[in-house]
Amino acid sequence: MAQDDPGTLVSTDWLAAHLKDPDLRVIDGTWYMPGDPRDAKAEYAAAHIPGARYFDIDDIADARSDLPHMAPPVEKFMSRLRALGVGDGHQVVVYDTLGLQTAARVWWLFRLMGHADVAVLDGGFPKWLAEGRVVEDLPPVIRDRHMTARRQNQLVKDVTQVSAAAKLGDHEIIDARSSGRFAGAEQEPWPGLRPGHIPGSKNLPFPDLLNEDKTMKDPEELRAVFDKAGVDLTKPAITSCGSGVTACVVSLALERIGKKDWSVYDGSWTEWGAFPTLPVETGDI
Repeated sequence: MAQDDPGTLVSTDWLAAHLKDPDLRVIDGTWYMPGDPRDAKAEYAAAHIPGARYFDIDDIADARSDLPHMAPPVEKFMSRLRALGVGDGHQVVVYDTLGLQTAARVWWLFRLMGHADVAVLDGGFPKWLAEGRVVEDLPPVIRDRHMTARRQNQLVKDVTQVSAAAKLGDHEIIDARSSGRFAGAEQEPWPGLRPGHIPGSKNLPFPDLLNEDKTMKDPEELRAVFDKAGVDLTKPAITSCGSGVTACVVSLALERIGKKDWSVYDGSWTEWGAFPTLPVETGDI
């Protein structure tokens, strides 16, 4: 079992022990891919960890962007979280119904906004349910709490920065998509995108970082996964995926092994794959 760390990852045992702490806030950060028939909000309403709030990554996002769920402006993040009763001094734990996937995106957003006391629930809602732990269908009691946010720009990269990094080769660009999508052999779930990957990037499908029960592998095992993918951990890392969600699983894993010089390419393939002027590679690298 991975060691509990309120800044990265906590176990279901840890959450159960702290569930009634007055300054704990639990968040359901579930999101499903386009075309998935599941309804994250309806599932949350039917059953969630007691006291959990629902965090909609498509709503708490930059409405000015044509790209899906881009990181929101600081002011929007603060106002939305205040409306959820989440603010300064709170220890936040984020989970999702997929095990460990979209919760990592919410973890990254909190970190991006300067909130360090945030962790992902290891194994998520499936593990919580499998252990027979308590759930409820009641809406949480919201008490207003001021939220201070200070954007940490080093944790995010835009297309210009990623393009420069790809040309210079001074960063490791790590792509969390499946090997088929990386190679350009599988169709992208997002319409209108070219197949392939960013030149020079390394493929590390995010499930490789997880155990069968969707908990994250231990740090030693994580290092072995990065090594097998050919990732040079001495270079700063940029994580990427389809739309900036599962890239955050890779970023969480990097943080778990003590690597601090990482960032997320927020636009990811929905941006890069849509620009005809940006270079694309196909095939296994």
